[in-house]
Amino acid sequence: MSNKNIAFFVSGLDSGGIENYLLRFLQYKHKAFNNIYVYCKSGKGGQLEGRYLELYNVTVIKEALPFIGKDQYKALKRFLIKHNVDAVCDFTGNFSGRVLYIAKSIGISKRIAFYRGSKDHFKRSLLKNLYNSWVKSLVYKNSSDILSNSKAAFDYFFPYQWKNDNRFAVIYNGINTALFLEETSNLREEMLIPDDAFVIGHTGRFNEAKNHQTILQVADKIISKYDDVYFILCGNGVKCGVESYFAERKLPNRILAYDNRDDIPKFLNTMDCYFFPSLTEGQPNALIEAMVMGLPFVASNIPSIAETVITDSKLNEPLDVLSFSETLDEFYKQKVKRDVNLQQQTREKFDHRKRFNEFFQILNKE
Repeated sequence: MSNKNIAFFVSGLDSGGIENYLLRFLQYKHKAFNNIYVYCKSGKGGQLEGRYLELYNVTVIKEALPFIGKDQYKALKRFLIKHNVDAVCDFTGNFSGRVLYIAKSIGISKRIAFYRGSKDHFKRSLLKNLYNSWVKSLVYKNSSDILSNSKAAFDYFFPYQWKNDNRFAVIYNGINTALFLEETSNLREEMLIPDDAFVIGHTGRFNEAKNHQTILQVADKIISKYDDVYFILCGNGVKCGVESYFAERKLPNRILAYDNRDDIPKFLNTMDCYFFPSLTEGQPNALIEAMVMGLPFVASNIPSIAETVITDSKLNEPLDVLSFSETLDEFYKQKVKRDVNLQQQTREKFDHRKRFNEFFQILNKE
């Protein structure tokens, strides 16, 4: 064990890409640090909080760091000094700026901004644009390292800087594929889905970026055409969101919606193919997990997904309901099977030991 005390900054600990990535990294590497502080900038924890606290040297801090305000950042400064924090890593992209400024002001040498999305996620206004530009400038001035899980993110946020500045590095996501491949059972019996049915699935929280509107338009179209096709969807807010979409009529009984689940390998094993039409992504853990299982998939042709996929894949425009429907129709008629080569290549590219060690080396480098 090293003597380093490290603080990671996230918005909260509800299940999502950032939160699962950090949890998996800490499960693999937490013994390499002395004390680990997971600082929730929203002031709230979340669904994964208990799993973080299972790690003996992890402390979860729930203190809001608002966009506007001074007292909270003065308190953060006192916190970092009191706990002798040696390194900070903020996963909130441009909004890392103020944290990194504080860290630099008290002499913390390792100050990492980690971009996990490939574009901004707020509705534009003059004031928001000015604030966003200001905090991004703080990131650039105060970071010792600027990381991302995709080249697409750097092309968006720092198009003229990242290729000529050695502080920038792309660290792809890591997946412990054994946890997925060791699971052989599925949920068809529990979900009352016939063994010979064709199941199309999606995993991801219900929000604009995940493009559930397109998913549901495609699902409605296909299940009206075939009696033996089911769609299964899960993620935070999915059940309520799907039911709201069909509010004016009854939810079709072959579109099954679930909130966050802790049995994702079984959920993926229930599928014949995977559907992922996101409008924006950093690097999608959910799609990587589906590829680990060898699931045939159709996804959107946004840069971060094109960068992630392994094989020649069916990538369409995110809002192209007709093209997605035609591709999934083709998968159904072909009765597509799982791809062993896809499994193997995904395991090699996103091996958690390789990718997490890349991140650890940057955290630990003086």
